[in-house]
Amino acid sequence: MDTQPVYYRDYLQLGKILDAQTLQSELHGAKAHDEMLFIIIHQVYELWFKQILVEVESITDIFSKEQVPEQQIAVAVGRIHRVNRIFELLIQQFGILETMTSLDFMDFRDFLHPASGFQSAQFRVLETTLGLLDSNRVNPSYLKNLDEKDAEKLQNAVSKPSLFTLIERWLEKMPFQETDNYSFWKDYQKVLHTTFEKDRSDLRSNTNIPTEELKLSIDRINMMEEGFNSLFDVNLYSQITDRRLSHRATLASIFISLYRDYPLLQLPFQLLNSLVEMDENFTLWRYRHSIMTSRMIGARIGTGGSSGSDYLAKTSLKQRVFVDIKNVSGMLIPRSSIPPLPKEIIQKLSFAFEL
Repeated sequence: MDTQPVYYRDYLQLGKILDAQTLQSELHGAKAHDEMLFIIIHQVYELWFKQILVEVESITDIFSKEQVPEQQIAVAVGRIHRVNRIFELLIQQFGILETMTSLDFMDFRDFLHPASGFQSAQFRVLETTLGLLDSNRVNPSYLKNLDEKDAEKLQNAVSKPSLFTLIERWLEKMPFQETDNYSFWKDYQKVLHTTFEKDRSDLRSNTNIPTEELKLSIDRINMMEEGFNSLFDVNLYSQITDRRLSHRATLASIFISLYRDYPLLQLPFQLLNSLVEMDENFTLWRYRHSIMTSRMIGARIGTGGSSGSDYLAKTSLKQRVFVDIKNVSGMLIPRSSIPPLPKEIIQKLSFAFEL
């Protein structure tokens, strides 16, 4: 098949890209030098958001299958790693924007109303595709900031299962935790009970601890034990309102994290770890954005009508998706106390080679 030679400029459509910067300040007869930087920075953000969406949507396609092949987990892990490297670059990019001073920004800021990052449809679609719930949004009425076309894109994203939902379903199907003759959770519960009893005993045997402090310490241990007890009772678990991940999926996450060294659990552990890292990078990006905004406009209201840096700081604290997977680290026990698995499960978790 004959193919036409491809020219660099045409392949990248540089004519469209390099001519896509219209300075509002220039249109108003007061050209501001730094508006070009401001536009290009935000256009680059949107291009990277597009790439992140490409990666995340490909991962949701993988986990939408009834059975996810092992090699596809490796593909998903690789793509989440890519997303994390992109986020690191996006965070660093604020440093370039901050070469523009507050006075430089003032030269053109008033020409931008009411345009705002609120209106980044790609970013809102990304949040929704990852699994951010409206109930966790600082601004639950965010849809009013979008025009009809962008609102439709977001509603389309809302209608599909999020990455959080798909990961939760995948975890709920995780085998190995029990057989007809064995249940990991019974052994795990015994270890936890023994650990808490030892902690209480050690405290009581220490005569140097004041009575009031001793009581407070034991109360804290008792509260911690009650939290762990919910892992073994689905009814108790359902009463804990700040947990979103299902009971079964949480147990699977703990199992994977404890036995990560077995070959068949290494990739699932890397997957969970990379999801937590992605959530952290998202949070760092939001927080870095709030710091930059505070530096640029102080306590002023944002161009889109938000409370500016204060709003952005709140989103970094509240709008997280995979926090329940992160919190699994607080439910682990030392390697020396991890219950040994029966041989039949060890064999299933190990690589088997025919000689």
